[in-house]
Amino acid sequence: MIARGLSDTDHPVLAHLIPIRRCNLACTYCNEFDNFSAPVPLDELRRRVDNLARLRLSILTISGGEPMMHPELDDLIRHTRKHGIIASLITNGYLLTEDRIERLNEAGLEYLQISIDNIQPDEVSKKSLKVLDKKLELLAQHAAFDVNINSVIGAGVVDPQDAYRISSRAHELGFTSTVGIIHDGSGQLRALSNIERSVVNKIKALGKRSYSRIDGFQNKIAAGEPNDWRCRAGGRYLYICEDGLVHYCSQQRGYPAIPLAKYKIEHIRQAYLTKKSCAPRCTISCVHKVSVFDAWRDPQTIKQPALEPKPLVHAATAE
Repeated sequence: MIARGLSDTDHPVLAHLIPIRRCNLACTYCNEFDNFSAPVPLDELRRRVDNLARLRLSILTISGGEPMMHPELDDLIRHTRKHGIIASLITNGYLLTEDRIERLNEAGLEYLQISIDNIQPDEVSKKSLKVLDKKLELLAQHAAFDVNINSVIGAGVVDPQDAYRISSRAHELGFTSTVGIIHDGSGQLRALSNIERSVVNKIKALGKRSYSRIDGFQNKIAAGEPNDWRCRAGGRYLYICEDGLVHYCSQQRGYPAIPLAKYKIEHIRQAYLTKKSCAPRCTISCVHKVSVFDAWRDPQTIKQPALEPKPLVHAATAE
């Protein structure tokens, strides 16, 4: 994957695909879900994967909403693997059972991530270690794929020390761990307190390194300072919503909003060279990590007007 990523810049390294916007939870900091959307039909999802393969994608992350609510998720993973694309999944973990994990093994899943926000569930998030620990034990016993546990620091987190306890439990079970800094509704940063920053540093000192731990950009985010980097969203990273449109990322839906079936190398090249106005204070870690591949080459020469976050449907207003 690294070799392909470095070989040329005319193809995406990572794409997020949304097979369903609906989620079985309603975490108050999240603007990426609703409580009513139907799953995207499998035939349409297969066509989207085919188009990503046409663009020579390396890694597909299936996200949501809650992707495990899609009744044909396993078939989507199988179709992804037929193209030789690495298949990964981001889930809240609630729907994991021994049988479900075995089905993911058989489908060819290679990587799974669960974000756990606290030790005890609260009004902000029900993704707690208390609720999910038994699910983690099932993964440790049965998963043939790699597992990463992401804890969070930032707005809405009552006790920053929870993140360290969650990461420690992940390593105890043999998983990798990461820590995310919660962003606002437009994906922008908020400076961390001294206590929060010390917890982030403790977590980063845990366990083995991996691609998921490319996180040097977080030092500036933690200090509330802007990052000087080249965001390659729309080129090396694609976000494909449930409507099949390509967006820069989950927090900039509406830009450029081109149908995936019509997305071409010319679009990749233009987005790759476009300097995004939202980049200096962005906290979207997946885009930062992918952009590391090209941090050393190709200055961005196309300037773009300020991006404003598009109105998003939220479960609280969907009814």
